[in-house]
Amino acid sequence: MKNIIETFYQAFAALDAETMTSCYDNDILFNDPAFGTLKGEKAKNMWKMICQGQKGKNFIVEASNIEYDSSKQTGSVHWEAHYVFSQTGKKVHNIIEAKFEFKNGKIIRHIDTFNIHTWAKQAMGFKGYILGGTNFFKKKLNAQTNQLLKEFEKINT
Repeated sequence: MKNIIETFYQAFAALDAETMTSCYDNDILFNDPAFGTLKGEKAKNMWKMICQGQKGKNFIVEASNIEYDSSKQTGSVHWEAHYVFSQTGKKVHNIIEAKFEFKNGKIIRHIDTFNIHTWAKQAMGFKGYILGGTNFFKKKLNAQTNQLLKEFEKINT
């Protein structure tokens, strides 16, 4: 399953959402601080939206420390993303730890964790510095990202 994680992040670096989502089970459960919990097609569509939005931009993904435990069918990876946040034009260097669970050769659970306050300071400047560590900010961010996903799905599915 280590190769599934490697394939996923190689595809992400190439902004190849189709290959990325082929690593996911149809009942995938994804969670991160920006989107909250997404299941199934919503999780797959999130990656499609991200990849489509970053094409032609200076987007960089670097994955390292890929680990897999065959006895537990779990894995993990450290990954970093470098990009420009489209809403503000500010550069972001996000540092993420990901955990995976596998079943039948596919990822069934993918949990990304990162410091939302650090991300907010980079992506939004002073406003993110002040509000980025609050639950209010996280809820508002989840609502906004999910609304963007809903709009993407209307156009692209």
